[in-house]
Amino acid sequence: MSDANLDALRRGDLAGARELRLTGLGLREFPPEILGLADTLEVLDLGGNALTDLPAGIACLRRLKILFLSGNPMRRLPPALGGLPALSQLGARGCGTEEVPGEALPPALRWLTLTGNAIATMPEELGKRPALQKLMLAGNHLSALPEALAGAANLELIRLSANRLEALPPWLAALPRLAWIAWAGNPLDPLAPGLDAADIPWSALEPAEILGQGASGLVRRATWRAGEGPRPVALKLFKGAMTSDGLPEREMEACLRAGAHPNLPGALGRLKDHPEGLHGLVMPLLPETWRPLAGPPSPDSCSRDAYDPALRLLPDAALRLARATAAAAAHLHARGLLHGDLYAHNTLWDGEKGEAVLSDFGAASRLPPGAAGIPWQRVEVRAWGILLGEILDRCPPLSADPALRALARRCTAPDPAARALMQDALHALGD
Repeated sequence: MSDANLDALRRGDLAGARELRLTGLGLREFPPEILGLADTLEVLDLGGNALTDLPAGIACLRRLKILFLSGNPMRRLPPALGGLPALSQLGARGCGTEEVPGEALPPALRWLTLTGNAIATMPEELGKRPALQKLMLAGNHLSALPEALAGAANLELIRLSANRLEALPPWLAALPRLAWIAWAGNPLDPLAPGLDAADIPWSALEPAEILGQGASGLVRRATWRAGEGPRPVALKLFKGAMTSDGLPEREMEACLRAGAHPNLPGALGRLKDHPEGLHGLVMPLLPETWRPLAGPPSPDSCSRDAYDPALRLLPDAALRLARATAAAAAHLHARGLLHGDLYAHNTLWDGEKGEAVLSDFGAASRLPPGAAGIPWQRVEVRAWGILLGEILDRCPPLSADPALRALARRCTAPDPAARALMQDALHALGD
């Protein structure tokens, strides 16, 4: 398809195009014909090529909103990117990037993905992009964050896993809109000693169809030939590669550390002796009718989930969903864990009554002990408060309930110190 797109571009057949994808073609030079789409082009994907730089003339793409450069060998993020006036989403993961010039950050930047590079420092200009909302920096060489980022008033999601951070700056937890964060795999959060968990040999499992697939791996239905007889289970096999959230082995550790809870998926044991050496977890099998409460964020929504416009919740179901997610998060906090990705798209529910579990520990991190962990708990309380508001929006009988709306406002307060802790929010729901 991309070859056909390149041919059509060179023939001039794509006049007026709003989207263009030229991926995996081995391009070593930026096709100049792209500049002829300056009046209309909004989305450009050049991933998987061999580009090392971009021409200054790219600034003529004044309508370009989304640009993907992942997989191109760009040691230095091209300064020409800063000249794109409308560019709000930039993805350049796995490019071997070492240097990010301040002038390479476009003025309208909202969503920046630089996962899996070799970046040691980020420029102070990062904190001077007022629209910045989502920042993906997992798998780099960062030992500090730019102090100017303390002024990023709209930053809601940040991924810092698998870097070289010895500590997190205290101003990070004080950002007024921050709700989702991950930092596992840094020196400040090393891999813990082995957890007690059953080892389940591959030979005792009969894998069946794929139930789902995410950034860290895929989930299959399986039969576990356990001592008490065959048992249907879910088997999650990890790819073993860096994801936008962090490292798969940290996801496994968090899932095991979380322990058993009715609103968490749980883990029955670790997989051993896989023929290809893959890591995996064996988990209880949820009913096949359960599904995510929403879809993941879109380029337009950035840090907000995409719901089915037709979704309407009955009051009992809405309250059960709110309680289930609050109880899951409160349990994790008590176990010294931050989920990091508390979202509707990670909430699996029965589709009717509101029974639910909070899934996907790919962004989980260990909380600092004692009082030092409380500011980070309050960051996640904001994520739950946003989710509560979204649930209420889809339940007309409860949408204007003053007590519930007040709870949602308290949990999303711009001053993190004014937010409830998760256990308090759960008690408020009970009242």
